[in-house]
Amino acid sequence: MAHILLVEDDRSIVTNLTEFLQKKGFSITAVDGQRKALQILDESAAEFDLILLDVSLADGNGFAICRAAKSSTELPVIFLTASGDEYSVVTGLDLGADDYISKPFRPRELVSRIHNILRRYGKSISVLEYKNLSADIVRGTVKKDGQEIVLSALEYRLLLYFLNNQGIVLTRSRLLEALWDIAGEFVNDNTLTVYIKRLREKIEKDPQNPLLIKTVRGLGYKMGD
Repeated sequence: MAHILLVEDDRSIVTNLTEFLQKKGFSITAVDGQRKALQILDESAAEFDLILLDVSLADGNGFAICRAAKSSTELPVIFLTASGDEYSVVTGLDLGADDYISKPFRPRELVSRIHNILRRYGKSISVLEYKNLSADIVRGTVKKDGQEIVLSALEYRLLLYFLNNQGIVLTRSRLLEALWDIAGEFVNDNTLTVYIKRLREKIEKDPQNPLLIKTVRGLGYKMGD
């Protein structure tokens, strides 16, 4: 589980973003100012995998934190900037920031950027979780209620696709494209129906009334809210 240091003084953003990122499998430590952030970096920088950093803070700014992080650690930094604030973006990148995202941002886009940067730093998340399910992508194992379950290769890849896209409605065509790429051969609509059914039989408590992989009538499927 990747541990993120969130430096942001807007309480509503902290609350909503923390809740969202925790659902995506991240551990979050949030502080609201420059002084606290610098203290944490000085005392326990090794505990973190990435810094999410607001430019404007009540007791200073994110530039000083980025400078300190880049001079004494190898932590990646993503700046949260006001929309259209080109100066902040350029300054942050000049200080060594790895990426930036403008407010108001789309949470799923932010998660995608976090994943990309963690991969770049060799810190990819190795365990994906949702409710009572966990998938260790390094070992290639899946557990339900702490007990390992056996999935076929395509069932496993299908589950990973849902875990990596929690909260997103996945159309049948999108799932077919994903399975086709994974299998290296054509996967038709009937095959997808079979694999969804088999996967539900293995992970759902009641496959006839699924709570993990839900059917979104007329659209496709979704895991998570």
